[in-house]
Amino acid sequence: MSDEVVLRVVVPAFNEEEGIRATIDELQTVLDSMDVSSEIVVVNDGSTDNTRAEAEHTSARIIDQPENLGYGAALKAGIRAPGACEFVAIIDADRTYPADQLPKLLDLAQTHDMVVASRHESMGAVPLVRRPAKAILNGLANYLMQRNIPDLNSGLRVFRRSSLMQFLPLLPQGFSFTTTITLCMMYSDLRVVYTPITYSKRTGSSKIRPTHFFDFILLVLRVVTFFNPLRVFLPLGAIFFMLGTLKLIYDIFLLNLSESAIFFFLTSIIIWVLGLIADMISRLHLHPRAH
Repeated sequence: MSDEVVLRVVVPAFNEEEGIRATIDELQTVLDSMDVSSEIVVVNDGSTDNTRAEAEHTSARIIDQPENLGYGAALKAGIRAPGACEFVAIIDADRTYPADQLPKLLDLAQTHDMVVASRHESMGAVPLVRRPAKAILNGLANYLMQRNIPDLNSGLRVFRRSSLMQFLPLLPQGFSFTTTITLCMMYSDLRVVYTPITYSKRTGSSKIRPTHFFDFILLVLRVVTFFNPLRVFLPLGAIFFMLGTLKLIYDIFLLNLSESAIFFFLTSIIIWVLGLIADMISRLHLHPRAH
């Protein structure tokens, strides 16, 4: 294998013995048909089944995590693995994403920083119990981002590695890796494009739990507060200002100014001031003065 490859495909795997070998074999067939140097990196995220043994029967390079550190941690380990590469692709080991779309994704990545395979038209394959949470999360992200995001957390995408590396310290260890990198790149005005794919039902059991939804919501708020805090602080302050205004009108009608009206007004001012300070800190961090 050459020390330098054009495309590295990172496959995070935690207890995916049922699908890992077929996933890698399919990936290798697709990569062999492409006129680029490539490698497959499987990150065995502390699996307790036969995932590693199955992966050993493939052409993939295997990285072992000492324990189950999480989806994001596995991806970061694969991205940071020794060896230079120009592009990084990620794909799940459960056969839900079509590996044969990699040539198209890589072609689009020549002129973009991130290419995302959108499941928008194939969300019927997503378990019914997860769809309301996904809809709420996508709606919140669209509002905070002020743009339409076709698929916030698709697990098949190709990155320009130089664009991806700057965000690795911000990316979480868990399932919200893909959500975070989507928001990071969009807020940084990097070139992001979506392309539709057909999404299939997974092999094996899902590792996502209901509690992860609240982690996603907190993460979206945290990332947006980091990149564009006024989008959070201005509406929040406006709510308290409106409450103060309504209470003031009510107090005037009773000819009795109450402490609660003053409290609402002061709270709104404090929130707005905090938002302005957070915005200045964000701008200084994201756009440091050139030396």
